Order: sequence, then C-alpha cells, then structure tokens
Amino acid sequence: MKLIAGSSNRALSEKIAKRLGTNIADAEIKRFKDGEVSVEIKENVRGEDVFVIQSTSQPANDHLMELLIVIDALTRASASRVTAVIPYFGYARQDRKAGPRSPISAKLVANLITTAGADRVLTVDLHAGQIQGFFDIPTDNLYAVKEFENRIREIHNGELEDVTVVSPDVGGVVRARALSKRLENRPLAIVDKRRERAGESEVMNIIGDVKDQHCLIFDDIVDSGGTLCNAAEALMDQGAKSVSAYVTHGVLSDNAERRVMASDALTRLVTSDSIAARPEVADCPKIERVAIATLLAEAIRRISNEESISSLFD
Repeated sequence: MKLIAGSSNRALSEKIAKRLGTNIADAEIKRFKDGEVSVEIKENVRGEDVFVIQSTSQPANDHLMELLIVIDALTRASASRVTAVIPYFGYARQDRKAGPRSPISAKLVANLITTAGADRVLTVDLHAGQIQGFFDIPTDNLYAVKEFENRIREIHNGELEDVTVVSPDVGGVVRARALSKRLENRPLAIVDKRRERAGESEVMNIIGDVKDQHCLIFDDIVDSGGTLCNAAEALMDQGAKSVSAYVTHGVLSDNAERRVMASDALTRLVTSDSIAARPEVADCPKIERVAIATLLAEAIRRISNEESISSLFD
C-alpha cells in the first residue's frame, strides 16, 4: 500500500504511517497565488493500493478541493484502488433539507468524492449514519467510542458507580447509549434544548436523574462550544457533581477554547485528533486529545489485506 498525506492533519497521517510500519509517499501539494491547488505525485503508484488521508476541516473548502485533486491525480496515474480516508467528514451536518430551497450538501460532497475517482471511503463518527448511503462506493464509518472509554476509565480509576452518560440532544441517544453500554450500562440522561424565541438563549431541560453524578456528555462534533457549556451549566444546576465532555471531532471554531476555559460548569473537554488543533486549542489546559491513529491504521491494514473490519465497529 501507499499513504498520501493531505495538508489538513499531517501529524495524524504520520502517526498512522508509523503504526503501519511504512512511510508517507512523496507528493507535492502547493497552491498558486490565487489559491488554486496544485498536486504532483512524486512516486510511481501504478497498480498500487493508495490511501489518501485528509480531514475536510477548516478551511473546509480548501481541504475538500485538495482531497478531490489528489484523488484525481492518483486515478490518472493508474492506481489500482484509491481509498479516501476522511477522519472528519465536513458538510456532514447538512445531511437533509432543513428548510425550503435548501441543499443537501453532504450528498453533493459524496458525489464529488465519487466522481473524482475514489473507490472507497473510510471515516470516523459520521454526524448521521445515513450519510453512508449518500455514497455509491463502499463506505466504512468507524467509531471512536473505545478510545474515549479507555480515557474515561483512566480518569475515574475504574470507579464508575456515580457516572452518568449524557446525550446533548435527542438525536444523539444512540451514540450515548453505546458509551453507556461499554461503561457497565451506566444510567443515561438527555439534554432537551429548545429556543423559545429567535435571538434568545436556549432553555435546557434535563431528562433523567443526574443528582450527585459525574456527568459525561458524549457527542460527535463540538463547534463553537456555546451549547456544550450551556448544557454543562444546566446539569450542574440539577445537582451533578461534575460535568465532562467527550466529543470525537473538535472543530472548535470562533474562539471556542475561550468559552471552554470560561465555563465554571465544564471540567474538561476531551476530543480525538481527527482535526489538527490550532495552537490556542492545543495550549488550553481544559482540552485534552485522544489518539485515533491506531484505529485508522488497523482499518487501513485490513482493507489493504482484504480482511474483515466489522469487529472495529463494535
């Protein structure tokens, strides 16, 4: 196999390569002065099984175009199979018509990746599982819940009697239940958030008993962090001992790290390294990161060897 690293998260690509005992292939990715992406693959890839590692994180459009152009370059260079490894799949939140005359952008991006020449997609914790159906090529959606489980057990020293898993909304219950099951079927609570009027703060109602519990909010994406901090405050108001958040993709835009630091209710935020952390995020003492390189490396190895990867979904 050969690995091609995009520019969105070079550190993660290098960790994956190290775990696979290989090197990242030589590819030159640069931009013209007007922002156009230029790609040149410096190695022979004819007949090779190639994996392109690129998160479509901020700036999402630039990184998406870079991914498409790299895939096209590999296809034209006669690679036998091109797998797009997208640890964070951008545009996933636009997976349905949210209103009249609105697009389904996640489907459009899936079409673009397929048309560029990708033969397979590998990603982690899609915002909505049905996005897999947007692709007309095999798509594997891995889950980082095991990595978070390990970190939670470390923090709590294996003592889970007073732990409650919290879903930040009704739509995330299935995801939260998966973590609850791994944590010896700890209780589950749900944050019911609703906006009474446009321009007013969300009103948080807690479904479930969180009094005297260490609450673990579990979600797939944290963006600006405002809703997360509000949810932590609502949980503390209901008598929670502490509130921590475990979120796969730390988008953390719009000075989110400042909101996390300013929140008295939120003890810590743990994200994966699917998105490269800005220096401000990396330096934030309340924000931790767990590695998903081992998970992705094992999936890549199994795909390359034509082995089953179904056990990685558990």
